[in-house]
Amino acid sequence: MSELISYHLDDGIATLTLSNGKVNAISPDVIAAFNSALDRASADRAIVIITGQPGILSGGYDLKVMTAGPKEAVSLVTAGSTLARRLLSHPFPVIVACPGHAVAKGAFLLLSVDYRIGVDGPFSIGLNEVQIGMTMHHAGIELARDRLRRSAFQRSVINGEMFNPRDAVDAGFLDKVVAADALKDAALAAAQALKKINMNAHKNTKLKVRKELLETLDNAIILDQEHLG
Repeated sequence: MSELISYHLDDGIATLTLSNGKVNAISPDVIAAFNSALDRASADRAIVIITGQPGILSGGYDLKVMTAGPKEAVSLVTAGSTLARRLLSHPFPVIVACPGHAVAKGAFLLLSVDYRIGVDGPFSIGLNEVQIGMTMHHAGIELARDRLRRSAFQRSVINGEMFNPRDAVDAGFLDKVVAADALKDAALAAAQALKKINMNAHKNTKLKVRKELLETLDNAIILDQEHLG
């Protein structure tokens, strides 16, 4: 597996660890590695845990790629939105063990999975696009609209408000917050609990619940390709 995404399988649980520089930037190569890791996890019929480095899940898209030109930016955003859609429809449960900051695309990873555990501490979680001069893309708006609390959605997407981990639970980015040294055990415990459910029922129910969202994202991805380009 790529050095950007390490893959560790143990007892039916596949842990995908993102490692790409200080902020774990999401680049085209990282997305390709994510997709390869998800292919492998599907073949292994494994519960998936996605995590990062101590203190950070991801700071978002690779800004070098985003500023290289319209073609490069559109390609990366399209690949990222397609990855989010894939995670939302993955046939087995997906958990994020967020070890700290999760900003922009890092926060969208939280909105794309089935269960999210963060760590207590001075960390920022949220969508800072408008803070850095980026108009939010359609797919991001629709994903946030579906997964965040209504009041938090407005504050997050339009105002670029960032949340500490405990407030991120109330906003809808996280489901649970634990001490940093308890994150690994909490994620494994959540995975063990999810192993007890019927996977076929999980997959079919997930697709029913998220049917409208997935269709909306398909349309949003097309709109983003037209408007961002």
